[in-house]
Amino acid sequence: MLKVMHSSAQLPTPTSRWEELTKIQPNPAQLDNIKAQLDLVLLALEALAGIGSEAMLQAAAQLNLESKIPDRVALWRLRQSNPLRKGEGGRKKLDVEEARSLVLISCYLAKQHQEVIRRAVALLEQVTQNNEAPYKAALLGDYIDAFSNTYQERMEEDENVSTDVLTQLALKLLIDLLFYSSPGGHRRLWLALLDRSK
Repeated sequence: MLKVMHSSAQLPTPTSRWEELTKIQPNPAQLDNIKAQLDLVLLALEALAGIGSEAMLQAAAQLNLESKIPDRVALWRLRQSNPLRKGEGGRKKLDVEEARSLVLISCYLAKQHQEVIRRAVALLEQVTQNNEAPYKAALLGDYIDAFSNTYQERMEEDENVSTDVLTQLALKLLIDLLFYSSPGGHRRLWLALLDRSK
């Protein structure tokens, strides 16, 4: 069973969380990969919890990140900077501060929706133990469908990606979200992004 560590320590403030993320700097090549990874984390949250740009902007306001992500257009440009996405016109450069902002927003939203994330992961464990297909559980089926449809709508390589690959990606991101929703999730996500982008 997946267990989440609970901390009795005081929760870090947005400023201290930001400072924790400044301790390790990605190089420019890593940033490209980080853009794609972060966009997928947000896509998984959208698919599972029905989160839209409004919720992301509210999170930015709560975390005092309006200077980095002031409005829908800025948010859209950041999401469009994912090299996997379709379409031109999006800004292709994501700076480190914007990447950190998206990490904090992703973890803040994951924490807000921790209950549905936990429910989905518990269901996934159950169907795995019973050797059943994940999509047979309503919550997981809806999530996988929403994730796959949105991915195919937005990403360049949609025609080359099989349903199985998208299902595996959706389920992996779901388990990741559980960890990102826990105390210290922002550190875990930042380190995971740096690690995967080597």
